[in-house]
Amino acid sequence: METVREVREDPPEELAESNWPAKGGYGWAAADVRNQSSLFRWSRLLNSWLNYTLVISKGVRGDIVSLERVSAIDRVCHGQEEATEKFFYMYMCHFSQLHVRLPLDGFTMGVLRALNVAPTQLHPNSWAYL
Repeated sequence: METVREVREDPPEELAESNWPAKGGYGWAAADVRNQSSLFRWSRLLNSWLNYTLVISKGVRGDIVSLERVSAIDRVCHGQEEATEKFFYMYMCHFSQLHVRLPLDGFTMGVLRALNVAPTQLHPNSWAYL
């Protein structure tokens, strides 16, 4: 079982549901992807899920990856835009059902580079193949 991880507390301004506008420029993504919000908008839910789901490979330092909750308007198809740190979104099924673990192994990284895609640009069925 993985060590219990803690996620930063929710900022007070995001605790209440908001009516923030959707991010523009993602018309290329399917409507169901653009409209599907994450369950992990609150740190309590993410912490609970992390206690039962292995995300980091065994034997790898847990501090190499920061797992963060998302805001009410974040979607898995969104990019880094003006973020100061590198990140990517992933579906929880990658970890819970397909047993993907971070960091990604050399073969997986090679396939992503050859295809010139980010981890979230592969459909979950493609991850199952990998």
